[in-house]
Order: sequence, then structure tokens, then C-alpha cells
Amino acid sequence: MIIEIHPHDPQPRLIDKIIEILNNDGVIIYGTDTTYAFGCNIQSKRAMKRIYQIKDIDKKKPLTFICSNTQQFQQYTKGIPTPVFRKIKSIVPGPYTFIFEASKMVPKTMLSPRATIGVKMPEAPVATALAEGMAQPILSSSLPGDADGFQNPYEINEEYGKRVDCIVDSGAIYISQSAIIDFSVTPAEIIRQGDADLSWIDS
Repeated sequence: MIIEIHPHDPQPRLIDKIIEILNNDGVIIYGTDTTYAFGCNIQSKRAMKRIYQIKDIDKKKPLTFICSNTQQFQQYTKGIPTPVFRKIKSIVPGPYTFIFEASKMVPKTMLSPRATIGVKMPEAPVATALAEGMAQPILSSSLPGDADGFQNPYEINEEYGKRVDCIVDSGAIYISQSAIIDFSVTPAEIIRQGDADLSWIDS
């Protein structure tokens, strides 16, 4: 099933329809600011298992929490120093994934062996509207593929349409890479530079 949605002003009735799918152990494919990604409810072990199977990746590989606001960052992580939090608030939404120690609100089945999670607030109204409507982050993992070129929802449907419950079509996306910064260690470690400005880390 493909749901066509406005990329900048997503229709509330369509957001509600997608949320219903997520709340029933569904797996979706939806657009972020850098790529299309698999998504599911963070409380659904069944849906998470399906994503690992579809991507054929190790269950120890951590997935990312897509958040609607920085308050969700605070809810699902612990130990964010105030200066770091202020810097993050000043640059999101944007192409950044931040790794922190997980809080007790994170289901244990979602945890990496290091008990850390990645949190992200993309500049993608559909993604943040879904996380806001669910009042919790969305578990997310990028579609495999080349790190350049465009992703077209109808081409994605040809490959994955029978393996997921819904493809959320918010238009073609030019693939880029988000930066990944690990704040669970001191000093913070840049795991991936990506296509983002990281000059603020040392400022």
C-alpha cells in the first residue's frame, strides 16, 4: 500500500492512518531528511524483528529513534550535559544522529549491547508529525543502497511493497548522509561526518 502525503504540510487524516498501522505492529517505509527508511513502533518487538529480517542485519546493530522534539531526546536518553543539550537544540532539526546512554523508557529489546541509542530530529515534517502523533519516537533504519542519487517511492514499492505494510510517499529524496556523533563517550566521538556542519561541536 502506498499513501501519498504532502511532504511539507502532511494531512492529519493520513498521519492518523499511518499511526494506526504503526500501532498494530506494522512496518512502514517513510522519508526522513536524508533518505527513505524503515519505521515501526518502539514498543513492537514483532515489527522490529521484521525490520532486522528485511534488512538482513545483526540484531545487535542499534536502530535510531526519530523524535518530534528535543524533549523526546531527554525522555529516552540520560546524562545529556546542559551545554551539549543547548547546542543540540540550536541546530535541530537537521541531518544529525546523536548517541547517548539510553534511559529506562527505552524497551530492553531495543538496546544495543552498550545500552546506548541514537536519537534524531530530522528536517522532515512527515517523520516528526508521526513521532508527535504517537507521543513517542519512531524506531527507524535507513533503506540499504548507494549513498548517492534519488530514491523514488514507486521504485521502492517494487522492491519492498510486499514486505512492509505501507510506503509513505512524500516525493523523491536525494540521498545524503547524516552525521553521527557519539556523546556516550568523553570527549564526544564523530562516528560519521556525513553531509553536515560539525563546527559547533568544538565551539
